[in-house]
Amino acid sequence: MQKYILGAGLALLGTVASAQSSLTLYGVVDVAVEHLSKTSPNGDSLTRMPGFTGSVPSRFGLRGSEDLGGGLRAGFTLESGFGADTGSFNQGNRLFGRQAFVNLSGNWGSVMLGRQYTMLFHGLLGSDILGPNAFGSGSLDVYVPNARTDNAIGYLGTFSGVTVGGTYSTGRDASTAGNPGGTNCGGENATDKKACREWSTLLKYDSPSWGAALAVDEIRGGAGSWAPAGLISSDLTDRRISLGAYAKVAGVKLGAGLLSRDNDGSGALKKDGTAAKRSDMWYVGAAYPVTPKVTVDGQVFHLKYKDSANKSLMFALRGTYALSKRTAVYATAGSIDNSGTQNLSVSNAAAGGTTVAGGNQIGLATGIRHSF
Repeated sequence: MQKYILGAGLALLGTVASAQSSLTLYGVVDVAVEHLSKTSPNGDSLTRMPGFTGSVPSRFGLRGSEDLGGGLRAGFTLESGFGADTGSFNQGNRLFGRQAFVNLSGNWGSVMLGRQYTMLFHGLLGSDILGPNAFGSGSLDVYVPNARTDNAIGYLGTFSGVTVGGTYSTGRDASTAGNPGGTNCGGENATDKKACREWSTLLKYDSPSWGAALAVDEIRGGAGSWAPAGLISSDLTDRRISLGAYAKVAGVKLGAGLLSRDNDGSGALKKDGTAAKRSDMWYVGAAYPVTPKVTVDGQVFHLKYKDSANKSLMFALRGTYALSKRTAVYATAGSIDNSGTQNLSVSNAAAGGTTVAGGNQIGLATGIRHSF
């Protein structure tokens, strides 16, 4: 009888423990075939299956939480990005290159330690309609879809629709290989304590019908930085200020914003031959659910360097057909017109698609996306 009572008690304890903890496996596999015109250096067209993104980047992850009692929870997120074209890891060939952090949370918010998104990512979620689409904001600023930081302390809290947050990193990026936003700036160097630091802040409001967000994100250079990034000293910084808003009107979502950047490592030149550090990227977009299964969304982007001939104008459009709640097919198109020495590609779906300086380019892609 005692053995029976003990066994029943252990079973009940196991049930309670299971109810207090959770573990979720999730992911997306998104594969597209893309065609680009006028790729440099010869101006030939390029057809490829890109590995960074399609409509969204492919990824898988584990997310877990435990109820500690008194309104306190512990949790973690481990998320890996991969190229479904070859099966290789992205984000510098790291196993959990997208996110790898542990957190404590309560009604006061959540504190996170580890590799995580900066507040720029959270600030753009509502207003950037196309997000990480192959033809999107990442084509004009490669940092936008790669706004993550290593060695970071983060905080996020939402109170009556208002979200506040921040991150601080002691060494923002330890890798470049396979990472389009990589800068090889690991930091955590006793001889240069400010090298490779990152900080960001966020103030955001969301309601059922509209929202707005202000985010600031600054990365600092270091002597070991990747030279093409330009931030070759810890005295040099690259700061982005994002202001965006969205509204939902009669089923249509509208989004618009400004991403203003001051980059000490800029390679763009002013008309007088000095570095053009300041640039502004304006964007406006809309998403329209034509039917419960069909959504059409599009965006216009304009990037301009202050007192410089360098600028880019980009248009992008996407149509998505939902085969089920988890599976969809899509087609997307984009065009970019560069001026000055700008040679940006319309696509941020993979490396190697840039066009000639001052050139234009058209991109077409179609793919399949499955979530689990």
